[in-house]
Amino acid sequence: EVQLVESGGGLVQPGGSLRLSCVASGFTFGIYDMSWVRQAPGKGSEWVSGIQSDGRRIFYASSVKGRFTISRDNAKKALYLQMNSLKPEDTAVYYCATGLNARDAIRSTRRGQGTQVTVSS
Repeated sequence: EVQLVESGGGLVQPGGSLRLSCVASGFTFGIYDMSWVRQAPGKGSEWVSGIQSDGRRIFYASSVKGRFTISRDNAKKALYLQMNSLKPEDTAVYYCATGLNARDAIRSTRRGQGTQVTVSS
């Protein structure tokens, strides 16, 4: 059974940091490109960042570039998102999914349930 389980979300003040994790099982994680996608209340899904299967190519949405860092550890079957300088508009449910870009990740059937990130004072 394919499983992606996210963790690390929570409540943080503006300007703060969080590190999200996504642990995979049930499929060969190391051969898949992966992304983080978020969905804010009442809004559609927004692709945040993608990383190639071997980690060589990395992409970010303009809204998070310079503040977020995606990484992966294929030996641990894990995907990470380091989020710094958080803003209230970053508030959303964050989930990981297979795929390198918005089109593939948002439509992916391999995705987790998500972890809530709330940025508020």
